[in-house]
Amino acid sequence: MSAQTAPSKHKRLGLHPSVIASGWVSFFTDFSSQMAVPVLPLFLVIALKAPVWTLGVIEGLGAATAGILRLFSGWFSDRMGHRKPLMVAGYGLSNLIKPTFALAPGWGAVLALRLGDRVGKGMRSAPRDALLADVTTPQERGKAFGFRRAMDLLGAAVGPLAAAGILFCSHNAYRLVFAATLLPGLAALAVAVVMLKDARQASPGTHRSLPRISLFAMPRPFQLYTITLAVFALANFSEGFIILRERSLGLTPALIPVAYFVMNAVGSLVSMPAGMVADRVGRRRVLVLGFVLLAATYWGLGWIRWAGWIWPLSALYGVTVALVEGNQKVYAAELIGPQQRGTALGTFNAVTGVAGLPAALGAGLLWQIWGPRIPFLAGALVAIAAVVLLLMLVPSSPVRRTA
Repeated sequence: MSAQTAPSKHKRLGLHPSVIASGWVSFFTDFSSQMAVPVLPLFLVIALKAPVWTLGVIEGLGAATAGILRLFSGWFSDRMGHRKPLMVAGYGLSNLIKPTFALAPGWGAVLALRLGDRVGKGMRSAPRDALLADVTTPQERGKAFGFRRAMDLLGAAVGPLAAAGILFCSHNAYRLVFAATLLPGLAALAVAVVMLKDARQASPGTHRSLPRISLFAMPRPFQLYTITLAVFALANFSEGFIILRERSLGLTPALIPVAYFVMNAVGSLVSMPAGMVADRVGRRRVLVLGFVLLAATYWGLGWIRWAGWIWPLSALYGVTVALVEGNQKVYAAELIGPQQRGTALGTFNAVTGVAGLPAALGAGLLWQIWGPRIPFLAGALVAIAAVVLLLMLVPSSPVRRTA
């Protein structure tokens, strides 16, 4: 019996055990990551006295590195016929590198460590998404991806609270926050090793007709969809700039992780329902709404003058993440057959990830030249352009591939 047709008695919450395990791994990994992420821009700008443009370089190169490695890790997981080894290696690398930010003497060291962290993300992301698609049917896939994303965002909500507590009690000891990420990181690695199980794949010898590693070797609907989401990625630049925008409006370092908590807590609550709604009404409608809400959020961040607006805009950004993150990957998975799924999802993640490089560099330069408002206003306009492309180029529902 295949993993996709496992009896319901082996499922909890109507989800395959590997979906549950992936959710817990994501929870602990993002607990660790999101202790560090809200603190990192402040550490750079305040403690290390680095200019704002360095954040664009670090986040842009990090996004591109993760994107390119997702391409090869997805292809390699198809070639091996197994997803778990690359997932464990990727989660292990990321979770063991983050605590070493505590030792960074300057922004060059932060860049090197951030690239190492993103290498781990690139190794694990495409095999993980392919595994989730492998063990689910189209009718439950949005729910499964939504559950994993909800657990991811739940960890991302708890992590900033832990960071805020450490900053408050230690009088803004940023390095102590980085060191503390080791504990949830080790928990994530333990769950990945013990609980994750691969779907039953054919032996590697049967995977001889793998596609070339190229977007243009994929079906045309997949190409158009990926290009559209790459345009959206140009709008959706690093959340580090949201953190610096909050600081520019007067939020203290200890309160900034709390705003991050609001963002991720809302995202966690909405993610699984968003996937279930998309299973019923179609993913394109949900993606369109997510794109529009990102444009509204960025427009608001560009225009506000009062720090109190940060709280509703943080919540709105959380809804945007919930609507887009899981559903964009499910739609991509449904445009491709299972034997090519790792390669296709890796290609999708690579293209959209590489788009994060000009997005972050552009945001950093716009901030440096014209101030904190302009990057967000420009991002809002690009998000609207992505809405137009989504409606013009992408069908309302992909051809479902259940094989």
